[in-house]
Amino acid sequence: QVQFVESGGGLVQPGGSLRLSCAAPGFTLDYYAIGWFRQAPGKEREGVACIGHSHDSTYSLDSVQGRFTISRDNAKNTVYLQMNSLKPEDTAVYYCAANLMRSACTSVVRTMEYAYWGQGTQVTVSS
Repeated sequence: QVQFVESGGGLVQPGGSLRLSCAAPGFTLDYYAIGWFRQAPGKEREGVACIGHSHDSTYSLDSVQGRFTISRDNAKNTVYLQMNSLKPEDTAVYYCAANLMRSACTSVVRTMEYAYWGQGTQVTVSS
């Protein structure tokens, strides 16, 4: 019954920026590590970043490190993914989910450890 809600996606020119938001009505995000994932057409879902209860973070893709920043505002019960300098290869549906096994991030963001997936938000980077 719990379902995360992703928002903030859209069509953007290369080099542009977007900020994605992750919310979960009726579910307190504070206790859990929260991950952002993406899935491009014809490809498997992959972990992008994680932020833990103590605001520790992991960026599992070298291609996004330095361009993407994950953050959380526990008072607003929301997790964000700020995406700058976007590239066409960033085009995908982006999802967020909770790691029910731990409150801190691991060195890699494993899809199988996360739950309560939402519908995702489409990010399209194109000229």
